[in-house]
Amino acid sequence: MKKAILFSALALIIIACNSTETVPLYNGQNLDGWHVDVPEMDTVPNTINPFVVSGGNLISLGTPRGHLITDSEYKNYRLDIEYRFTGEAGNCGILVHASTPRALYGMFPKSIEVQMEHENAGDFWVIVEDITAENMIERRGPKESWGITEGTNRRIENLKDGLENPLGEWNTMVIECLDHQIKVWVNGELANYGYHATVSSGKIAVQAEGAEVAFRKLNITPITELSDSMK
Repeated sequence: MKKAILFSALALIIIACNSTETVPLYNGQNLDGWHVDVPEMDTVPNTINPFVVSGGNLISLGTPRGHLITDSEYKNYRLDIEYRFTGEAGNCGILVHASTPRALYGMFPKSIEVQMEHENAGDFWVIVEDITAENMIERRGPKESWGITEGTNRRIENLKDGLENPLGEWNTMVIECLDHQIKVWVNGELANYGYHATVSSGKIAVQAEGAEVAFRKLNITPITELSDSMK
């Protein structure tokens, strides 16, 4: 009997791992499945939560700064995101393969960030992890300046500027993570591709980093290969 129960449980795990079903990370109603990590909320009384639900959208208010992090970990997936800056241009990002909290500057979890900062969407920022891309010296600067911690060059510029829609309009971003590769599209155009990442799984995080950003889609789909195009 115990063997039968164990076999059934293992079968369910295998089925779940092999599923190709798209599911929403954000359910459109509340923040179930996520937790907030905002350092200021630890020490400043009555600090607001910068992550709220309004009009069916997930809103990152931008301040106080911190992260909204999935409770679960993920590997080999595609994220389909729709977002827009609701006011002034500013900064935000999606962190993939997040693990150790507050590993950088006492706030950023160990991860690889896919940048959403206005006019720089698709940049990689490495956060106590690393990744390789083509033309690294051109896109990251002199090799001796590279690093993964404070005071080093952690930015790998995107492949192409001008991919975002006008400020205030909705943008699409697709992030595919497969083994140690990460591929990013912004509004259907390839924005970045990296490989030999030092991490291949982890949690997913949304930033509050200074500007208000609305998200109306955050869907995840398991994948077994990278896409050639998002056209």
